[in-house]
Amino acid sequence: MTIELIYQYIFGGALLAFLCVIASVFSRRIGAPLLLVFLLLGMLAGEDGFGGIKFDDFSLAFLFGNLALAVIIFDGGLGTRKDSFRVSLKPALSLATVGVFATAAITGFAAHWILDLSWQEGLLIGAIVGSTDAAAVFGLLRTAGLELKERTGATLEIESGSNDPMAIFLTITMVQILQISNSDASPGWTVAQELVSQLGLGIIIGLAGGYLLTRLLKNLQLTPSLYPLLSLAGGLSIFGATTIIDGSGFLAIFIAGAMIGNASLPFSNDVHRFHDGMAWLSQIGMFLMLGLLITPSNLIPIILPALGIAFVLIFVARPIAVWLSLLPFHFPWREQVFIGWCGLRGAVPIILALFPSLAGLEHTQTYFELVFFVVLISLVLQGWTIAPMAKWMQIELPPSDKEPEHQHLKLKHDEDKELLIYSVVPNSRAAGLATKNLPTKEGSQLVGVIRKGILVEQTGGTTLTSDDQVVLLSSSSAKSALSRVFAKQRPTPPIETSYFFGEFALNPEAKLSDIAQAYGFAVDPAVGDNSVAEFIIHQFHGKPVVGDHVRLGTIKLIVKNIEGERIVSVGLKLQASE
Repeated sequence: MTIELIYQYIFGGALLAFLCVIASVFSRRIGAPLLLVFLLLGMLAGEDGFGGIKFDDFSLAFLFGNLALAVIIFDGGLGTRKDSFRVSLKPALSLATVGVFATAAITGFAAHWILDLSWQEGLLIGAIVGSTDAAAVFGLLRTAGLELKERTGATLEIESGSNDPMAIFLTITMVQILQISNSDASPGWTVAQELVSQLGLGIIIGLAGGYLLTRLLKNLQLTPSLYPLLSLAGGLSIFGATTIIDGSGFLAIFIAGAMIGNASLPFSNDVHRFHDGMAWLSQIGMFLMLGLLITPSNLIPIILPALGIAFVLIFVARPIAVWLSLLPFHFPWREQVFIGWCGLRGAVPIILALFPSLAGLEHTQTYFELVFFVVLISLVLQGWTIAPMAKWMQIELPPSDKEPEHQHLKLKHDEDKELLIYSVVPNSRAAGLATKNLPTKEGSQLVGVIRKGILVEQTGGTTLTSDDQVVLLSSSSAKSALSRVFAKQRPTPPIETSYFFGEFALNPEAKLSDIAQAYGFAVDPAVGDNSVAEFIIHQFHGKPVVGDHVRLGTIKLIVKNIEGERIVSVGLKLQASE
């Protein structure tokens, strides 16, 4: 390879990445899934496109694909809040195991029948497309700007970050069964060993590695710019070590990311911003590479069978798998329908489709092209309709106030305390507020107000104005209250908050019988003495979330706000107003 050719590759790769970033602006305007745009740009730059680039190195694609997926899943773990596990951990794990198995089995038998393959080969295809894709789910939910019910959004994100081990386990098992199908060997021991190593080692090393990496990030004295690099290198080390000993590196790095993301760390904002950028870079590079890897002209013969398999996967296998997996958890039917529709396939199935080639099986090109086309259909059909489906199923919530930008500094000997510096913006509650009215009773303390570079003399009557810098010493429990004060208020939200949550506010401790009497409907005497909060909690099996609602006669009760596990605000909506 000449020096000139190397520079051409650098220019071509940078230009494609540049075009992907620019394309994100237009994709939002037309509602196109951004990952689909990256994939199509890769195909246009490929052998059959304008770029004419020929790329068919499956081994290199497998290496880069795994690396990019690890970075994306690590970022997903960093963004998963521990509060989400309260309502979503068990159902997400059920989807990640039972759901993947059911999806693979139903889709596999459909592939066996449609393509006239052996049942082993059909189930191999089912296993490859059995899991949802973290890159697709994280990317589409965040770029679509959707604010979903906590139970739904957290379930989808935890599922997509933790279901790869089952898909890998099933894929490797089916590959091994195909390899020994002509021998007398029994795959039973192989199946059990693979399951234990993938899930068990992934959990153990993820927890241990996450704990050690968190301690390092807390205690090592580094240049601020090195903390994000330490977290990235540590996360990839956990991924690599787990994979070397036949565990699930994806599960391990997701667990480690969740532990780091929920820890109180110095420069945590820098860590999160860095990994968000790295995740985007990984998505761009991975989907461009996968687009280059496929030759569009080779897809024509498999269009019809791929459409048939995609139809079964999207409209039959995924909904049945979601229903079976969530049956013990009493999810509302609307949320089950939405979760079923969000079974997006992306890079993971395409990477798994490389396993048969690396194992030296027959029909490997067919597997890869078929899976690629199924992923393409999933991104087009499901990815393009996620936002309308969320509105139709009433899963979308009114947008909440975003956490205001601020600077923070952790105290060395008190992990729960940090120094916060907020800027007062014109459309915030802080503008025009007296310093004595700041929410400092919840564990925070005013240090000072900086105005035009000068520390204002502290008096209780000091009124905050735009561009003031407010310095506070705060505990983690008080940070949410401060964020609400300094956050920029939304003038006209896309979904009117008053329309969604109702015209009136109720005291959650009000008795249900009193509400029934006031609005003229009957209520079961057995629950009449229950408070509104107790009744809603019972209806949702002890785990309500914001946006949950219950219909009673002529009214609808909607959960507006929850603190911890306690309902603190309930809205009332007259059904006649809908």
